[in-house]
Amino acid sequence: MPLSLHAALVPSMLQILGSVGKLVDKAEAWCDENGHDHSELIDARIIGDMLPFAYQIKSCWTHSAHAIAGVRSGIFSPDMSPSPDSFAGLRAVLHTAVSGLEATGEAELEELAAKDMRFEIGDRLRMDFTGQDFLLSFSQPNFYFHASAAYDILRMKGLPLGKRDFLGAMRLKG
Repeated sequence: MPLSLHAALVPSMLQILGSVGKLVDKAEAWCDENGHDHSELIDARIIGDMLPFAYQIKSCWTHSAHAIAGVRSGIFSPDMSPSPDSFAGLRAVLHTAVSGLEATGEAELEELAAKDMRFEIGDRLRMDFTGQDFLLSFSQPNFYFHASAAYDILRMKGLPLGKRDFLGAMRLKG
């Protein structure tokens, strides 16, 4: 049986969104337990020209539920609104991502797979895709990049995290 687009995308994104949510919880707890202002982690960057932790978390939504909404509409543009500036705000963005993915049915995603759509940033950039190619070759890699960057920022700041913190709740047999 061939793997559906939904099966290739949604369950793994939900898994990683769950782990990213726990990273947010651990980041807040670490700040509180160690007397650090929350902004120390929310605004933390790996390097000066890379966007901060809050942006990485917001981008997990951008490249999951927001990306699917873009395929539905036929146009995807990155959300340029400010990133949340609190842990509660980051949790809200992740909740929106999870809710959006959970509301996406397999039949709907299969119908969107062949749909023409485009990625655009104003007049500066335009890339044409099918829905499936956009989701699998653009949004999915970006989703994992930003989730990994969020994890890496927290590791760099000294939080005691391991690979299982990134992997989250795997779908085990049984």
